Amino acid sequence: MKEFLSQNNVKFVYLDITDSMLNLKKFLKYRDARSEFEEIRQSNRVGLPCVMINKGEEFLFEQSQFEDLINK
Repeated sequence: MKEFLSQNNVKFVYLDITDSMLNLKKFLKYRDARSEFEEIRQSNRVGLPCVMINKGEEFLFEQSQFEDLINK
């Protein structure tokens, strides 16, 4: 996903949840509470990779979702 964003000149901040406990906690706060992750939680998946837009306004899990968004 990082490569796709870079190739399409999309500004983004990449956070690796394995870099620090803080990054992991930030991700889990969203993952454990947001309805967008419900199906992911029910199927015992982590929910990565994902793209968070505008501080949690929207979450995208598939590159095709992001392609649809930038091609509007």
